[in-house]
Amino acid sequence: MKIQLETITSKDKSFSMMFNPRLSDLFYWHFHPEYELVYIEAASGTRHIGEHISTYKESDLVFIGSNIPHLNFDYGVQTEYRKVVVHLKKDFIETYFNGIPELSSITKLIEKSKYGLAFNSKIKKQVGEKLFQFEHLNDFQRYTQMLEVLQILANDSNPELLHDQPFKNRVSEREQGRLRTIYAFVDENYHKKISLNEIAKISNMSKEAFCRYFKKVSNYTFIEFLNRYRISQSKRILMSGKSVSNACYQSGFESLSYFNRTFKKVTNENPRDFRKKYL
Repeated sequence: MKIQLETITSKDKSFSMMFNPRLSDLFYWHFHPEYELVYIEAASGTRHIGEHISTYKESDLVFIGSNIPHLNFDYGVQTEYRKVVVHLKKDFIETYFNGIPELSSITKLIEKSKYGLAFNSKIKKQVGEKLFQFEHLNDFQRYTQMLEVLQILANDSNPELLHDQPFKNRVSEREQGRLRTIYAFVDENYHKKISLNEIAKISNMSKEAFCRYFKKVSNYTFIEFLNRYRISQSKRILMSGKSVSNACYQSGFESLSYFNRTFKKVTNENPRDFRKKYL
C-alpha cells in the first residue's frame, strides 16, 4: 500500500474534473488536500477509504474529506465502467461556504465529509447524471451546477458515515517523504516478519527514536499500524473468497489465534463473520 501524496493542478479553477480515467490495473493508494467527489458505474468494485473497506455493487457515490487516504474506485474492475472524479480545492470548500446562511447545509456536508460519506441509490443516480453533464458545460455553468450537486448531497439526511469519528491524517508536509518510504516498505514486506530494527534502519533512526517518531506522527505504535495494515489486507483476501486461514498467513500473521484476536479488536467482528457477510 504505497501511500502517495497526489498533486492536483487546477490553479485557475475552484475544482477540477476527470471523466472516465482508467486506473483499473493500478493499486493507487493516495491522499491529497483537495476534497474528492467520485461517481462510478460498474458491476462491482472495492471501496477503500481510510480504515473503511467494503464492496459496492452497480454504482458508488462518495464524498471524501481533505487528506483522507483512499484507493482508486476502479481498481481491479474487469467489466466495462464509467467514472467521474471531482477534486474541490481545500480553500474553496473551507472558506467560500463558511458564514453564508443560505449555504449552511453545504457547510454541514463539508464537516461530515471528514468521516467519508457514501450515498444511497436515488441520490447516486441523480448526481451521477448531473456530473456526466459537466463535460459539455462552460466554466460558469459548471460552477453553478457544482453548487447544485453539493446542495443535493447536503439534502440527504442520512448518508452512510464510513468511520465512527472524523478521520485524521497526521502527516505534515515535512514528514510526507519519510512516511512514504516507510509505507512503501510495509507494502512490499507486510506478508513476512518486519522487525523494528529493520524499519528504523530504512528511516535512518535508532529503534528508540523511530518508535517515538512513529507514535507521534501516526498516533499508533508501529506494531499497531502494521497489524491494522495486515488486517486491511486480510479483508481483501477474505472478500476474494479465500479461507480465514489463508487470510491470516498471506497477510503476514504467524498465529491464527492472534490473527482472530487482532481482527476482532480492529473491526469489532471476527474474520469468519466478515467473510460470510461479504460473500
